[in-house]
Amino acid sequence: MLHSKSKWIKAYFEEAAQYQDIHALSWWNENFDATFLKINSGKRSRNAYREAVASDVYVSECIFSNDKLVPPPQGMKYIAAFPDFGGTEDHVSEAAIRAFEEDCGKPIAWAYFSNNWLDSLVFPRQDVQTILSAGKTPFIRIMFRSEFEENKKDPSLNLLDVINGKHDAAIAAWANEARNIHAPLLVEFGTEVNGQWFPWNGIYYGGGEQALYGQPDYPDGPEIFRDAYRHLIALCRAQGANNLTWFYHFDVNDDPEAWWNDPTYYYPGDDYIDWIGVSTYGPMQRGDDYIEPAERLKKAHDRLVRISKNKPYAVLEFGITEL
Repeated sequence: MLHSKSKWIKAYFEEAAQYQDIHALSWWNENFDATFLKINSGKRSRNAYREAVASDVYVSECIFSNDKLVPPPQGMKYIAAFPDFGGTEDHVSEAAIRAFEEDCGKPIAWAYFSNNWLDSLVFPRQDVQTILSAGKTPFIRIMFRSEFEENKKDPSLNLLDVINGKHDAAIAAWANEARNIHAPLLVEFGTEVNGQWFPWNGIYYGGGEQALYGQPDYPDGPEIFRDAYRHLIALCRAQGANNLTWFYHFDVNDDPEAWWNDPTYYYPGDDYIDWIGVSTYGPMQRGDDYIEPAERLKKAHDRLVRISKNKPYAVLEFGITEL
């Protein structure tokens, strides 16, 4: 069978429509490293995306209750994107947002970008204001990394330092600035936590070892991440930053494939998290294994439900290269 990006896009949206409890789809629109994930990588691809999101099912404005994101009306889904904010994912501009919206023919509900920790966590006020000025909701993904190399432990940042309070002053200052924005913000920490391409994956914190940290019957790697995320959320709440909707974000596939690397182990719990999200990419380079959207989304949904049956779900990243 001849596969194509446009057919995959059409099939993905058709399949996603079957899941009434998946309330958002957010496309990852970029082309660094020659991935050709942008929706305008080909005329047919762009047209397929435009036709899919043209439906009134896809909502372009976030709905909030007490400053927390709530699902849109029954059967509808937010349509959102990372609208190509550069290789470090933090070159936020209104021009990039407008360019994406022109390609897809519809406004987006939120613009997704990275708040890279680097030397210290600093609230991205200018980026947030740029997105708000464009009439979108900012979605901040806090990236606990001091460098951008993948598949290795971070040379200077350690999740145990978050748990032990080393970063409390920076986190509290971040939370105070977030609160003082006086607008609802969407936030996640530890993107795609079950992927060892990021340095907060449990493989760098003991993996399945159970004797070095915390509960004796719980894998140390995921437990350390879980407790770090809990600490961050609790500290933000203590500063009165109640305008933050907290997301938990995993990848549809575990890397490494190990019992302890299941996303259920990393989950901070329903008392901390407001929404649960997943990444579900198709082939990201030519030659990658092709998996039908139906299979990919079924696996993703099964895992979402296993983590919690009490939270709204979102596809926080999806995309595919030109095949």
